[in-house]
Amino acid sequence: MKAHSTDPLPPDWFLRVRLKFRHLQLFVALDDHRNLHRAAARLGMSQPAASKLLGDLEHLLGVSLFERHSRGVTPNWYGESLIRHARGMLTSLTQASDEINALKEGNAGTVSIGTVLAPAVTLLASAVERVHRDSPHLEVNIDVGVSRNLVPRLRDGEFDFAIARIPSGMPAGDFVFEEIGEEALCFVCRAGHPLAKDAFDLIPMLDYPWVLQPPGALMRQRVEHLFLHHKVAPPQRIINTPDIYMALAMVDKSDSITVTTREVADLLCTQPRFAILPSTDALSVQPFGLISLRERRMSPGAAKLMSTLHQMIRERRAHEPSTTLAHYSDVTL
Repeated sequence: MKAHSTDPLPPDWFLRVRLKFRHLQLFVALDDHRNLHRAAARLGMSQPAASKLLGDLEHLLGVSLFERHSRGVTPNWYGESLIRHARGMLTSLTQASDEINALKEGNAGTVSIGTVLAPAVTLLASAVERVHRDSPHLEVNIDVGVSRNLVPRLRDGEFDFAIARIPSGMPAGDFVFEEIGEEALCFVCRAGHPLAKDAFDLIPMLDYPWVLQPPGALMRQRVEHLFLHHKVAPPQRIINTPDIYMALAMVDKSDSITVTTREVADLLCTQPRFAILPSTDALSVQPFGLISLRERRMSPGAAKLMSTLHQMIRERRAHEPSTTLAHYSDVTL
């Protein structure tokens, strides 16, 4: 095991150790393959050359980056840190080439966004349409997912910005967050469901199967909190899926009940196929917002789309009445 130096790295350490582009590629290849021979083959290098490249850098840094064992290598804390930043730098360089090529071709560049589902349905779609009026050649890439997957990818440079929530455990100081709003939730069943025309009552709903997001997901937690708030045991017959399309397919073919955001329901759960159960509780999940990295400058296309979103958020706040939706966050599961 190489002895670790206790001396702090200076701000220009990468210049002093002569960090090369090849180092970044090797870090990522070692993380992907966890084997020095396969990583070297991927980069078209000999194994001794890759081993020397890594060893020389570890010597200059004064720390080991990978644990060597009979089956290969595993990054330690130092290695994990460098790998994460190496991936971010390589992604940024790839995006730079895409942007330069787009500008050479007379286009307006590229923007990549990660978003949770509800704002993708209304806010983001409208913002992209508005931006395309002035910049019809702006290439927009949108990836829809959950916050705990999207925000780490934003941090690693895959997205210019995200519309999501900052997951617990991530350093909030790394991000700029502007709240957009809460997601109102609703219960959805098929149009001919026995409960479709009844007054809202949680207890009869327990007689039917449910299709919900997996345990720990925000919408799942809100449903469980709602039942416990009314002193009713939460549903037990549950199919778990994060995919709204799978959930609606199950609802369409059975007496299952699901939960989704009101914006998604208004778009996908239309009559005569689906029914939205009337609820006496205004239910929501915690606010989402625009998230960008504090220390990263945006591309012109990303900045333009972000500015348009800011404008649309202000417009929506000016026209919508202030409402308070129930979170039931005081209920302990």
